[in-house]
Amino acid sequence: MVKRRHPLDKMRNIGIMAHIDAGKTTVTERVLYYSGRVHRVGEVHEGTATMDYMVQERERGITITSAATACEWNGHRINIIDTPGHVDFTVEVERCLRVLDGAVAVFCAVAGVQSQSETVWHQAERYGVPRIAFINKMDRIGADFGWAVQSMRDRLGVVAVPVQLPIGAEDTFRGIVDIVRMRAIRWVGEGLDLEQVVEAVPEALEEEARKARHYAIEAAAEVDDVVMEKFVHEETVTDAELVAGLRKGTVRNALCPVVCGSALRNKGSRLLLDAVIDYLPAPSDIAAVVGKHPTQRDKDVTRQPSDDEPFAALAFKILTDSHVGRLTFIRVYSGVVKAGDMVLNTRIGKKDRLGRLLEMHADERSDVKEFRTGDIGAVIGAKNASTGDTLCDPKRPVTLMMLDFPEPVVHIAIEPKTKADQDKLSESLGKLSDEDPTFKVKLNQETGQTIIAGMGELHLEILVDRMRREFNVHANVGKPVVAYRETVRQRGEGEARFVRQTGGRGQYGHVVLALEPAERGSHFTFENASKGGVVPKEFVPAIERGAREALESGVVAGYPMVDVKVALLDGSYHEVDSSELAFATAAAMAVRNAVSKAAPAMLEPVMRVEVICPDEYTGEVMNDFNGRRGRLEGMEQIGATQRIYAVVPLAETFGYANDIRSRTQGRAAHSMEYWRYEELPANIANEIMERTGSPYRFE
Repeated sequence: MVKRRHPLDKMRNIGIMAHIDAGKTTVTERVLYYSGRVHRVGEVHEGTATMDYMVQERERGITITSAATACEWNGHRINIIDTPGHVDFTVEVERCLRVLDGAVAVFCAVAGVQSQSETVWHQAERYGVPRIAFINKMDRIGADFGWAVQSMRDRLGVVAVPVQLPIGAEDTFRGIVDIVRMRAIRWVGEGLDLEQVVEAVPEALEEEARKARHYAIEAAAEVDDVVMEKFVHEETVTDAELVAGLRKGTVRNALCPVVCGSALRNKGSRLLLDAVIDYLPAPSDIAAVVGKHPTQRDKDVTRQPSDDEPFAALAFKILTDSHVGRLTFIRVYSGVVKAGDMVLNTRIGKKDRLGRLLEMHADERSDVKEFRTGDIGAVIGAKNASTGDTLCDPKRPVTLMMLDFPEPVVHIAIEPKTKADQDKLSESLGKLSDEDPTFKVKLNQETGQTIIAGMGELHLEILVDRMRREFNVHANVGKPVVAYRETVRQRGEGEARFVRQTGGRGQYGHVVLALEPAERGSHFTFENASKGGVVPKEFVPAIERGAREALESGVVAGYPMVDVKVALLDGSYHEVDSSELAFATAAAMAVRNAVSKAAPAMLEPVMRVEVICPDEYTGEVMNDFNGRRGRLEGMEQIGATQRIYAVVPLAETFGYANDIRSRTQGRAAHSMEYWRYEELPANIANEIMERTGSPYRFE
């Protein structure tokens, strides 16, 4: 058997995650330079960042799609995924966190924890991903390491454990104190060739460093018996024991080590790499993955992180490449796969032969002969794979945990400019929706228009731009429209009988259904509450399907009806004439009858908005929120600025970026993310009813 290129315990699979503009891509660029992966540093503000390889990313200075690369550091291989910070591309963060073993959360030393930092932090929490924190921009005016760490504790509820303290801040930031090894590291020189000089801890920081080390020992003692034993008996904890204890706490998600630096000034990136190796887990440190047998859903199947186990991998990203075609990014959880091997896609039960295996460095790639446990790379040949699919050994099948993606909240109509663009449009939309699970395409049957839906204005703007540049498709685009939903507020019953007699065998279906509100976010649940076999069991799935389809097409104004529980109460059947079609049709009719008695309501998507602005513009920002039907959620003073939190209906946020810029003379920074659906006021709902031609009116 071919020997592993990298021992499993010498591998790290990490992601860089943060709020937009916290400096994720800049951190990644420095890591790649100092590890020898690249020989010149790309800058986001110059449009030369290695990891931001898309034209749109370089033009806008933001990360849109996650990019994978790898580097070597101190005998370890580190696979890195740089993720977007903008909320419209949160799916990129979601699917990458699912396959990573650890993450570096980057926070700004001036702003601390911001709204999107919270979002990605909680995404990582959901998947149990261990994290370390890097407090970036220590050279900026207003940088405050202590405050940034405290904001982590307050807003994220995390046990943040500084393992470094800064020496100076703002323009005097010149080094750090390593509190684990009780030494100072000072940077000498300018530019990329900064020298790291090891010195004694400055006298002025000795007391603070001792307290910080004591706090770190206390935190490690909570999870490590060796450190606890020494801590209780007041014995000296060695550097190696403290690192081992903090590592154990990090892997268990009991604590989060914190380091600091200024990536743009090339300070702290090498020490961050050391921290990644010291504290973040190797694939061998992660618990075995538990999946399901694809055909026996109640049977758990376990895969240990070992080359000797059967092959199992998760497809976490699809990318259409103009040179090599369709790439499927995978993370291997167990076993080995070679180019030319046959693999099973358990979602669709089909086998594919993998053509080539590729190691990725942003948009560059190199062929490899095999992938082993812990590897992240791309394969060519998985024709039918979608994001979240499991690829595995056909003889030992397993389905790993699926990925859940949020529903789109904004949609626009799009039509080709010329006849020649018509075919290219459907092809490009197909490829883009293949890549992005939050981008949906549908045809409006009444108007014949193509509707595209996404997570926000920027999301759809980027996708339309990609169609033009990558696929050479020119299209007319409508204005963004909010994806409203319908629901019910109380219980209502509906009865329907579908009877058709056309000579020979007829159709007969009769059902009594009850509709009632379900938990927000549950979409649709169904229960068979009928007794005595009034409806034969074989027709119940058809009744569920009919009810589901009726709700999906909307009852009040044509928008999908969500968060509804449907129960089958009663019904009757005919020995000869009853069929699945008859019962599905009767169920749809009964649902429509029940909705009118169940106090229907309309729902709209609501965004969480965070604005940081100088004190003198606070009133202006808050007045603007009031005019947008917004609710103020809280305020926080940060130096001479205010951080304002509010929730605002999505329909009122179009064009907000330009408005806030003009109201504050460009001095406010804002971020916005989808929060949840809330009930729409009756007067606005009625305006929408009139526009859609619905006869229904709300009181």
